Amino acid sequence: MKSASELSDFYYKKLFPSLEILEKDRRQLKHRIINIGIIYTVVFIMIGLTLFSATGDANIIIFGIFLYFVGGGAIYKYLIKDYTKEFKNKIIAPLISAFDENLDYFPDAHVNEQYFTRSKIFTSKPDRVKGNDFVKGTVNGIKIQFSDFHAQKKHKDNKGNTSWSTIFQGLFIVSEFNKNFKGDTIVLPDTAQSTFGNLVGNFLQSYNMNRKELVKMDDTAFEKEFVVYSSDQIEARYILSPLLMSKLLSFKNESKHPLSVSFRGGNIFLAIAYNKDLFEPSIFHSLLKYKIAMEYVQTLHLAIGIVEELKLNQKLWSKL
Repeated sequence: MKSASELSDFYYKKLFPSLEILEKDRRQLKHRIINIGIIYTVVFIMIGLTLFSATGDANIIIFGIFLYFVGGGAIYKYLIKDYTKEFKNKIIAPLISAFDENLDYFPDAHVNEQYFTRSKIFTSKPDRVKGNDFVKGTVNGIKIQFSDFHAQKKHKDNKGNTSWSTIFQGLFIVSEFNKNFKGDTIVLPDTAQSTFGNLVGNFLQSYNMNRKELVKMDDTAFEKEFVVYSSDQIEARYILSPLLMSKLLSFKNESKHPLSVSFRGGNIFLAIAYNKDLFEPSIFHSLLKYKIAMEYVQTLHLAIGIVEELKLNQKLWSKL
C-alpha cells in the first residue's frame, strides 16, 4: 500500500494529464446537459399546459411533475454514461492499482448483500440493494473488499402506494480476520448522547431493544462519539484497545463522515456513510480539484489502518 505522499506524486505525474483531457470533456458535456435540460423543460411545460387547458384536470399537473423528474433523470444518466465509463477507466482504475497492485477493480459490481446483512450494523434487512465500483484483493496481507453500497427499505401506505427509504448509502468494507470472534461487537455513532446529553443518552443506549448489551468504555473522548454493544463484554474490551479506539476517533474526525464497525465471526465490517457515490465524477464541479480526487484514497488509508491495528495485536487474541 502506497503512502499518501506517494499517491499524491502519482496523481500529479500520471493522472493529471488525463484529468485535464477529461475536464475539457466535462465542460462540453455540462453545456450540452444544460441546453438539453432547457429544451426538455420548455417542451414539457408546453405539453402540460396544453393538456391541462383541454381537460382542466389538476391531476395532470401532479402526474406531469412526477414524469418530468423521472424522464429527466433517465436522460441525464444516458448523457453521462460514456463520460462516466471513461472517467473510471482512465482515473479510478489506475488509482486503485497505484494504491496497491494486489487490488482488482470491477466498476459494475458491488459487495455481496449477505455481508451487509451479516454485519448486523443495521437492524433493518434491505428490500433492495445496489452499488458499484467493487474492489477486492489484499493490502499488506489483509484480505479486503469494498464498494459503494446503497441499501433501501420498502414501505407501503394504506392506499397501497410504495415508497423507499435509505438504510445506508456509502462505502461498505469487509475484511477477513484470521481468528473468529466469539461474540458480536458493534460500534455505532453515538447519536443519543450527542443529541440528548449524558444522562438521557445513556438511558436510551441501555434500553435499545434491538441491540446486545451496552459496553461502557474508559475512554471518555471515545464514549462521546461512539456507543458499543456486544454479546461478550470481555472480548469487546480486548478488541477495542486504547490504540484502536484512538484510530476510530481519528477516522471520525478526519473523514467527517459517520462510521460504524462490527466484529463478527471471522470478519470486520466497516460502513462509512457518504450519501453519495464516491467514484462517480461530478459534471458540475471541476475534476482538477485534488481534494475531490483523493477523498476516496484518504478514506481507505484510515479504514485499512483500523484493520491493520487488529492484525498487529494478534498476540493479544491468544489470551481469549
